[in-house]
Amino acid sequence: MKWYPWLRAPFEQLISQYQAGRGHHALLVHSLPGMGEDALIYALCRWLMCQHPQGNKSCGECHSCQLMQAGTHPDSYEITLEKGKSTLGIDVIREITERLYSHSQQGGNKVIRIAQADKLTEAAANALLKTLEEPPAKTWFFLSCPEPAHLPATLRSRCLCWHLAPPAESFARAWLGRVTQQAPDALTAALRLSGGSPPAALQLLEPVLWKQREKLTDSLTAACSSGDMLALLPEFNHDDAVRTLDWLCALLLDAIKYQQGATEWLTNNDHLPLVIKLTQQGSPALLHSLLHTWFQCRETLLNVVGVNRELILTETLLAWERLMQPGSMLPAHPI
Repeated sequence: MKWYPWLRAPFEQLISQYQAGRGHHALLVHSLPGMGEDALIYALCRWLMCQHPQGNKSCGECHSCQLMQAGTHPDSYEITLEKGKSTLGIDVIREITERLYSHSQQGGNKVIRIAQADKLTEAAANALLKTLEEPPAKTWFFLSCPEPAHLPATLRSRCLCWHLAPPAESFARAWLGRVTQQAPDALTAALRLSGGSPPAALQLLEPVLWKQREKLTDSLTAACSSGDMLALLPEFNHDDAVRTLDWLCALLLDAIKYQQGATEWLTNNDHLPLVIKLTQQGSPALLHSLLHTWFQCRETLLNVVGVNRELILTETLLAWERLMQPGSMLPAHPI
């Protein structure tokens, strides 16, 4: 579990609440994937379980700290998805909540960590809700998920929601510059394509993924020159199609920004010639229509079970070719 420098400030803010006796019994941390929310929650649990905390740090020497480090503390519970399962069921929630109402085995606090809380089934969420409404004494819950809206509103209302925001771009770029050897424009592009999350940007900069993006930009440049957009099909027709579509949509959005003079906010600064070439596809209305069409394609691939991926991609690429023809009429998109 890796600790990141941008976790220090939120950790100190949250710890100060527990030190002052104002810590919420149920904390829901939401952030972009890979931001380090698991390390933040673990550090809070370590402090709460420590028998002799030193300021905002756990001592690391008491029996509770040793058990936490070994992952064997009997009063620390972690609920995660079992291998091969896509949801967190009611049985594991019932099993742990029954234990919570017994005395602490170490005589101190009890902590419960629930990663991917958005995977709770409705029954499991309702069972957890009952416990959160009347929590046992000295019991602390820590939930995490990327999007709180996926949790029932009743469950969210019993938690203190804490957004673990990405660090400032200049800070994130400096951190990336220390851990990888890439040009400044590449670092900025990776960060903006990753929503500002430095760990996600670092993953994107790995050679395999970065080469996939470079291959897409090369193919897109050639397709824009020839007008043969169907030639892009191999770039999208694979299991990681949604990620590639995200890159394409970011480029189309950059073309719209460029047309509007918002060059400071471009995501793909490292591929400015391609962004300019995309602006030559047509009017802002045409680019907006293309972007909307690709958004629809992305949502279909994500949410329609058993969809024919090759067919939907082919139809979307052919629609792009048609829209590039002089005098073509733009489709009406719902607002």
